[in-house]
Amino acid sequence: MTQNVTMPSGYDRPGTGRGLLDALNNRFLLHLLVNKDLRVRYRGSALGMLWSYVKPAVQFLVFYFAVGVFLGMERVVHNFAVYLFAGIIAINLFNEAFGNATRSIVGNSALVKKIYMPRQLFSISAVWVAVVHFVPQLVVLVVGALVVGWRPGPLNLLAGVLGFLILVVLSLGLGLLFGALNVMMRDSENIVDLIAMVVSWTSPVLYHWQNVTTVLGTGRGWTLYMLNPLTPIVELFHYCFWAPTSGVEYLEPPGMWLFVATSALTSILILVLGEGLFRRLDGRFAQEL
Repeated sequence: MTQNVTMPSGYDRPGTGRGLLDALNNRFLLHLLVNKDLRVRYRGSALGMLWSYVKPAVQFLVFYFAVGVFLGMERVVHNFAVYLFAGIIAINLFNEAFGNATRSIVGNSALVKKIYMPRQLFSISAVWVAVVHFVPQLVVLVVGALVVGWRPGPLNLLAGVLGFLILVVLSLGLGLLFGALNVMMRDSENIVDLIAMVVSWTSPVLYHWQNVTTVLGTGRGWTLYMLNPLTPIVELFHYCFWAPTSGVEYLEPPGMWLFVATSALTSILILVLGEGLFRRLDGRFAQEL
């Protein structure tokens, strides 16, 4: 027999609050979760936050020599080092924020089962930690760009900020969506890993967009390629950090700003969908964990 349980006065049933709004209003709890995630990640580590420099540096060197030197992209794309690293930090931010947010509820199962708080806090915290790791990489990119004559205009800087905001919204939306699914079905983590691998190669990070049009043309194949939300975002990072460097003659991809708008709308839609599914399943998290 099913019984209707009456919640005590002053308490909300999980999933019936204001969702992300409640989470964002709990700034103190969010601050505690971010600090906890950072401490846990670097507990017992000799380098600590220096890994934020070491990992992308090694990744950059591998890609630079494999693609830039051995496959000749350095001779085709002027200031290829800046071009490559601008794409790498964008993809790294997405992969870390998306992956960590997907695992955030399961990873904090002890807290989820013991106390109630807006569970979206765990996803936001995961994205926040990814942004903390993004900042040192961004500093390195800016220094490298300045070395090769980076002189951005207002539109270039605006493009970088816009790309960052779209990327955060997209990562959080997907993190909420797959974070909720991961509680019900642990295979979601493997799906996320596959998505991360695919987007790394289907965005213009290791190659120039003109390599794509050479093969696909500018018809349906190009449209399908640009509908990947990460592709316009990476190109915004290129427009911000690589295009204003010395000696670069920037060619805008066909329909770039239309696809940027499409990427922004897609990211917002995914955030709304992810938040809706998260709130729908929120009441079952403690039971499933």
